[in-house]
Amino acid sequence: MTQHASKLVIVTEKVLLKKIAKIIDEAGATGYTVVEAGGKGSRNVRSSGRPTVSDTYSNVKFEVLTPSREMAVKISDAVAAQFFDDYSGIAYLCDVMEVLHAHQF
Repeated sequence: MTQHASKLVIVTEKVLLKKIAKIIDEAGATGYTVVEAGGKGSRNVRSSGRPTVSDTYSNVKFEVLTPSREMAVKISDAVAAQFFDDYSGIAYLCDVMEVLHAHQF
């Protein structure tokens, strides 16, 4: 059985992990995946003023499958409004054609 979904990806500073997880939970998403992330972007200096090279994996990447695009946008808007003026981060949305083998989400 397959289901349609939207996938929200948020890459930001590790220090925000618990706060962003709370936003995702409060929006009604049933779960997410978080992995450590590293890389380079336009904001190469962290909010602490330290270069990112001192901590290769000082970022995290959330992947959230949502049953609707509206829920994904709601989460993204809340995260961006609360954190992206002061912390580095990016959020993007992917349309998922079908989710395979999902019990529920």
